[in-house]
Amino acid sequence: MWLKALLVCLLIFIVLNLFRALPVMLKGKSDVPMSRYLGRRVMFSVLVFILLLIGLATGIIDPIRGRINCKN
Repeated sequence: MWLKALLVCLLIFIVLNLFRALPVMLKGKSDVPMSRYLGRRVMFSVLVFILLLIGLATGIIDPIRGRINCKN
């Protein structure tokens, strides 16, 4: 369950960084470079991908059933 919550939080953070970069893209002038937001999105997207691969490899995420198996 913790993996599912972590993945959802990371995806929300990725979308928030996308919207935070929107004013910088529209105005073109800002104190914060747009690459900061782009770098964060890329870094967290890679982290989500790695977590999904680890979950699949360890059997926590079952692609056949589409559920996350909690092994206690």
